[in-house]
Amino acid sequence: MLPKNQSFHAYQDELDVFTIFLSYDYFQGESSSFRLKTEDAIIDLNILEKLDSEYGRTYRCESPVVPVFGKSHYILDERGQETLLLVGKVIRTKEFDQMFFYEGKDLGAHYTKERTVFKIWSPAAIEAKVHVKRRGAINWETFSLIREERGVFSAVVKGDWEQSCYYYEVFINGEWRKAADPYAKAVSLNSEYSCVVDLGKTNVKRVSPPSFGSPVNAILYETSIRDLTIHPDSGVKNKGKYLGVAEKNTRGKTGGITGLSYIKNLGITHIEFLPFHDFYGVSDEKPEESYNWGYNPLFYNVPEGSYASEPQNPYNRILELKEMIEAVHSEGMRVIMDVVYNHLYERESSAFEQLVPGYYFRFDENGRPSNGTGVGNDFASERLMARKFILDSIEFWLKEYNVDGFRFDLMGILDVETMKEVVKVARSYKPDCLIIGEGWDLPTPLARQHKAALHNQHILPEIGQFNDFFRDSIKGGVFHLSDKGFALGKLDMYEKAFHAVCASIPLEGRTGIFTEPLQSVNFVECHDNHTLWDKLMACFPNQEEENRRRHLLATAMVLLSQGIPFLHSGQEFFRTKKGVGNSYNSEDEINWLDWSRKENYKDAVDYIKGLIEIRKNHGAFRLQTAEEIRKHLKKWTVRKGIVSVLMDDVGGKGPWNKILVVFYPNELSGEMALPGESAWKVIADENRAGIQPIREVEKTLVLSPISCYVCVQ
Repeated sequence: MLPKNQSFHAYQDELDVFTIFLSYDYFQGESSSFRLKTEDAIIDLNILEKLDSEYGRTYRCESPVVPVFGKSHYILDERGQETLLLVGKVIRTKEFDQMFFYEGKDLGAHYTKERTVFKIWSPAAIEAKVHVKRRGAINWETFSLIREERGVFSAVVKGDWEQSCYYYEVFINGEWRKAADPYAKAVSLNSEYSCVVDLGKTNVKRVSPPSFGSPVNAILYETSIRDLTIHPDSGVKNKGKYLGVAEKNTRGKTGGITGLSYIKNLGITHIEFLPFHDFYGVSDEKPEESYNWGYNPLFYNVPEGSYASEPQNPYNRILELKEMIEAVHSEGMRVIMDVVYNHLYERESSAFEQLVPGYYFRFDENGRPSNGTGVGNDFASERLMARKFILDSIEFWLKEYNVDGFRFDLMGILDVETMKEVVKVARSYKPDCLIIGEGWDLPTPLARQHKAALHNQHILPEIGQFNDFFRDSIKGGVFHLSDKGFALGKLDMYEKAFHAVCASIPLEGRTGIFTEPLQSVNFVECHDNHTLWDKLMACFPNQEEENRRRHLLATAMVLLSQGIPFLHSGQEFFRTKKGVGNSYNSEDEINWLDWSRKENYKDAVDYIKGLIEIRKNHGAFRLQTAEEIRKHLKKWTVRKGIVSVLMDDVGGKGPWNKILVVFYPNELSGEMALPGESAWKVIADENRAGIQPIREVEKTLVLSPISCYVCVQ
């Protein structure tokens, strides 16, 4: 036996290279030789180098044989003292990745009435077992898992285990580690345990919404399941729940339409819901006591319990989410799922870290967990089994829940190859599946050329990326509340504004951010940062009337620009969060959609609805290629304080042959010469918008302060 106070450690950092540490209080850190002890042999190691530090001496040693994973090995020093060889950085090597890559689609718990098969991937484990507790039982039953190829462990447990709770234990590096199932499809109340379910009992009737073709035909509307329905005046019975979103023809206290039917009536094609996978931060039993957006992922393949009416029943949340999704489909719209594969709520306690310590997360050159996400860990999507998990999860949501697209939170943390494979998997199930993401370049230890970030959009041609150039040019930056863009009166940003309107592609000698318009997700507001209204009120206090015009102008630029328009729910009625810039855990009163506000600003809602109608009625607003944009879009008047775009020869794409769009943020009235000699029909001005003409104008267009116009011939 070794003395308890010894400091003698050994780690396998490559397949055949070990790092051995001896502290100075352990024989002055000295040993002239080391040996590897296996089950049936003792093998001399070759010392490659030794390094001194203030704590002790580190030896790097090479082995003539590669230890067998799944078995215990020991390192002996010159005195015959031994220490367990721990699995170290080898777990993050390409050799390990390739050696243990498992292609099977059967990880997790798979139920039949006669038996349940439990299967995990834990290649560093010596032993593994699963603990199962039948529904209503007090005691747990334990079953050993058998090690198979590629680091997989499995057990076939006979009998009917439906709705049983279960968890795993694996023996790694000399200790038993408790782990949930990362592939769990259901969980118990408050995500305490994974659960066995029969997904065949959760089938609901599926509805196919009408096809929408190119991604640029989409009009996105971001909301939260809770925010959408929980306001006292929402008219929804099941407030804050999946079933509340599914309610149709709901009305507020003054009779105005709310909820799902309101979104349909607005003209939206896709509802993007903030995360509805299982997350930390809100109690399943008492959701009213706390709030969270949902960017704290716990179980990626399980619906969040706080949105369910009976979260203690593992089937309930599955069924109700499926019913919600099909309710959206029945209104002719699609569901985009906000997914957070870039990090886990907590690395140390996650099932990934417990089953394969050090594998699923990135580490810096000093061996510390990287933190590009800002929440303490970065998911290592470039590793084969981490990538496989993401792809398996995407496939699961498409196949089992019939979602229609994905919005990747902090997509710049993920790698290019993974995102390319995501597109392949998604399009194999749904050819029109919409994939968008946040391509921010974040400080994670992944080579620049491998990041799924904006600067690599040219090798991600089928993915839409949130266009921060558009946001900052039109609204102003988000890191300084007082920063203003073109629509907020920074009149000299007209060239940037014109480029943003044209999907930020290469144009007139300017280098482009994107190659094609479908890659540009245009927005001036989302769940992050201050709402546009709150920013306006901070920049221009006591100017409510002018701020409404600025707000409508900025939103009009989103809807009438090339690319994919993105609206934050309630943006059309000047949504406010009472000045809170980061409301991820603020109370409902800050985050909810105030439906009475929608009634107070009905004219603004009608205006946005009219702009959406214009966009949907003419393909010139939805040009599918950069070449089409360069062919049909021309500067008419682009100078300080005004951007007007002429769309010429577009009769084959809709009811008008020529379209002139004018964005005018100037606080003073003005006028602009019109192209040609013929009269123009105005279908959108400072007050109204739609496909029916408001009036006709010739030669000169009079411009009201802070306004937008659409004129057609």
